Amino acid sequence: MTVLLKTNLPDLLYQGKVRDTYELTPSELLLVATDRASAFDVILPNGIPDKGRVLCQISSFWFEKTKHLVPNHVVVVVNDISSLDNYRTGQFPEYLAGRSMVVRKAERIDVECIARGYISGSAWSEYQQSGTVAGKPMPTGLKESDKLPEPIFTPSTKADEGHDETITVEQMADMVGTDLTKQVQEKTLEIYNFAETYAREKGIIIADTKMEFGMIDGKLSLIDELLTPDSSRFWDMEKYNPGGPQPSFDKQPLRDWLTDSGWDKEPPAPELPPEVVEAMAQRYRDAYRWLTGMEL
Repeated sequence: MTVLLKTNLPDLLYQGKVRDTYELTPSELLLVATDRASAFDVILPNGIPDKGRVLCQISSFWFEKTKHLVPNHVVVVVNDISSLDNYRTGQFPEYLAGRSMVVRKAERIDVECIARGYISGSAWSEYQQSGTVAGKPMPTGLKESDKLPEPIFTPSTKADEGHDETITVEQMADMVGTDLTKQVQEKTLEIYNFAETYAREKGIIIADTKMEFGMIDGKLSLIDELLTPDSSRFWDMEKYNPGGPQPSFDKQPLRDWLTDSGWDKEPPAPELPPEVVEAMAQRYRDAYRWLTGMEL
């Protein structure tokens, strides 16, 4: 169940499917990962316990690990409410501890930056239809979940409502410029390769992941979340068997249950049974433990 913030917080600037964003100062935001869950771009009626803490802690873990590759927006991770003592904007609730961070404002690049090392999800669907992924021809004879010859960059439009749509690199260049597109593509793949190598040592395959970038003080910077179960497909390496969908730490089991329920994928979504909620909560906790070696 998602706990509502009822104390005297700063102004709510933006409420996404999962995150709430508050304005702390003219240059800083408070980013809060809630326990809200969404699937097929619809917010579900019940949340997933500890989900927000997992998303925040995994993101902060990766932001720290990749800061030598590209700057990011993190000012401080609020693991203790005293981290906010310098911000005299109101009484902060204990609920924020472990699930929020203070970040610098950025000029967001309105493109989802997706790196794919394996063919799955929407990429597999496109490949079956046309032999391409994001409009780029792929080798013939690939099976679902096969490893690609090399990781590829497949950007998509970022939609606040409704579904994101895959675009080509050329279309992205038309939107944001050729030089910025090249820089974003290089950094997306560099971060993916770094993280995928690290995760393999922990027994996890990162099949694909999406990132967001923005400009801070004229520098390209990572923003939002990074390499979480919500933004990535994490597969158990020991169970990896191409030729179909893979056991995962992500939301796929949730999507599968919703599909099997007969839901038409339009609001409102059906209530999740307790066993599905608990199974998903454990998946999030397991992802954190496997990646970091720590308990939540």
